[in-house]
Amino acid sequence: MADMVYAVVPVLSVVLTGLFAGLFFAFSISVMPGLGRVGDRAMIEAMQGINVAILNPFFAVVFIGAPVVALGQTLLHWAAGHTSSAWWAGAALALLALVLVVTFAVNVPRNNALDRAGSPERLADPAAVRGGFEAVWVRWNHLRTAASAAALLCTAMAVTTG
Repeated sequence: MADMVYAVVPVLSVVLTGLFAGLFFAFSISVMPGLGRVGDRAMIEAMQGINVAILNPFFAVVFIGAPVVALGQTLLHWAAGHTSSAWWAGAALALLALVLVVTFAVNVPRNNALDRAGSPERLADPAAVRGGFEAVWVRWNHLRTAASAAALLCTAMAVTTG
């Protein structure tokens, strides 16, 4: 049983971190550029819909699971005496923690403000609402993309080093 845990946890860490990074990457290269091409009301309505749709069990498993499994990977490597792998896994965990901090400090408050703005068709100044949301949200999402991609590299390095 212990051998299976030592085999599965690092692989699961790579998979979940890859999904984690892929989510932010998809927003950086397609979702937000696509929304950037539509009118203010359409962008606000779409983003409000995305903010509701993303809160689902699959997202939760990836968003919470990646850091939890990275912690497990770090502890398993450390306990097995694989210090190089433990350091790589620990670096991945630190990067994933950074993404969580940015998400809860910057992106979620922007999402909440966008939702509080109300229905896009009732907004007096949708350009102002969009202006208070989009540029900052996108900039910080690029940081989340880079940090989570680096975390993926670190989890892979933890698996390949011994």
